[in-house]
Amino acid sequence: MMKKIRLNSAGIDIGAKKLFVSIENQPVKSFETFTEDLEMLATYLISHGIKTVAMEATGVYWVILYDILMSHSIDVWLVDGRSTKQVPGRKTDVKDCQWIQQLHSYGLLNKCFIPDNLVQELRTYQRLREDHIRSSAMHIQHMQKALILMNIRLKEVISQIHGASGIRIIRAILSGERSAEKLASLCDSRILKTKKEWVMKSLKGHYNESCLFSLEQAVNCYDFYQQQITNCDIKLEQVLKKMHKDEFGQPKNNKARKPIRHHKPNIDNMGAHLMIIFKEIDATVLPGITDYNWMQLLAEIGADLKKWKSEKHFTSWLGLAPKQHNSGKRNRNYKSKGTPKAGLIFKQAAVGLLNSKHIALGAFGRKIRSKKGGLVAIKAVARKLAELYWKLFVKGLEYVENGIHKYQERMLLNKQRSVKRMARELGLEVI
Repeated sequence: MMKKIRLNSAGIDIGAKKLFVSIENQPVKSFETFTEDLEMLATYLISHGIKTVAMEATGVYWVILYDILMSHSIDVWLVDGRSTKQVPGRKTDVKDCQWIQQLHSYGLLNKCFIPDNLVQELRTYQRLREDHIRSSAMHIQHMQKALILMNIRLKEVISQIHGASGIRIIRAILSGERSAEKLASLCDSRILKTKKEWVMKSLKGHYNESCLFSLEQAVNCYDFYQQQITNCDIKLEQVLKKMHKDEFGQPKNNKARKPIRHHKPNIDNMGAHLMIIFKEIDATVLPGITDYNWMQLLAEIGADLKKWKSEKHFTSWLGLAPKQHNSGKRNRNYKSKGTPKAGLIFKQAAVGLLNSKHIALGAFGRKIRSKKGGLVAIKAVARKLAELYWKLFVKGLEYVENGIHKYQERMLLNKQRSVKRMARELGLEVI
C-alpha cells in the first residue's frame, strides 16, 4: 500500500475563468479568477489547515495565484501538466483538481523551477527585448522588399542595409535625394574603397510613390522597435544593479571582454555586473559564452545552480540529455516535447562552435555531425557546454581551452588503446 506523505494538501485546476479546488474529504469548490476571489481562495485553504498546494503550470494564469498563496505562507508546488495526465475516462475540471490533489498527497509530483523575483523581472525584460529584435528584423525585410521593387539592389552590395551606411542611404532617399553618386558618398570609406562603382550602380533605381511610402513605413517601425530595445536595455541595467546591491562594492571593468557580434545590449560594464552577481566566477572562459548570452542564461536559470543535484539533472532539465523510451527489445521513437529557452541559448552557442577551427568542442561536434547529422551534433555540443557551465559554478571547475590539436591527440591515443585491447583479445601483438 502506498502511504500518504502530505496530509494537509490541496489540488487546484486553473482555467481562464474559474479555478477548481480539491481538499481531501471536502466537496470540490470553484472560484472566479478575479483578485478578490483569489484572496478568498487563500482564506478558504488556510481555514481548512492546508499547508501545501499543487497546481498545473497553465499558461500565465498561475502567476498571480502563485504569488498570493506564497504571501500567505502556503507551500505551492507548480507542476508540469504532463505529469498530471488524467487517468483513462471522462475528463473534467473537477476530476483534474481531485487527481492533482491525490498525486500530490502521495508525493508523486515534481516541482517546477521558479526563480526569485529579481530573476523573473530580468527574464521579462530580456524576453521583451528578444521579441523587439524579431519584430525589427521583420521590418528590415520590408525595407529590402521596398528597395527591390524600386530595383535598388543595395542589399546585394553591402552586408546589411540596416547598418550605419545602409540606414544613412535609406534616410537620404526618403528625404528626396536621387543622385546615385551623392547617395554612395554616404557609405563608409571602407566600402567606397573597394565597392564604390557597385554601390553607385545598385542605387540607380526606378522610384515610385507607393514603394517609397512602404519604405518610409518600414523605417519608422524599425526606429520604433530600436527605441523599445533601448528602453529594455535601461531596465536590464537597473535590475543587474539591484541583483548585486550592497555586495562587493561597485563593478570594475578591468578585463577585456569577449566581443559581442550581434544585438549587443547598451549596458555599461555588463560583464563586471555579472562577475559581481556570480561572485567573481567568469562564465566567458567557456567557449561560445559571451556576456550577452551569459546574461540570457542568468535571466532563465538564475545564479544558484545548486538547485540541480548534478550536471545530468541540469542537462535533462534543459532538454539536452539523450532521450530513452525503450520497451523490451524495442527502441521506440521519442518525440521531444520542446526545449526550454535556456537549452536553446546553449544550442545557439553550439552552432558557432561547430565552425570553430581552434576549439576542441568544435572538433567534437564535427565528429558527431559526420556520423549522425547536424541537429544531433548541435545538441551534443550544447550538452557538453551546459555540463561545463554547471561544473564551473557548482564544482569550481577551472576551464582551460587546450585547442583542437590536444583533442585530436587524445582521440588518437584512445584509438591506439582500442586497437591494443582488440589485439590482446585476438591473441595478436601490435608492433
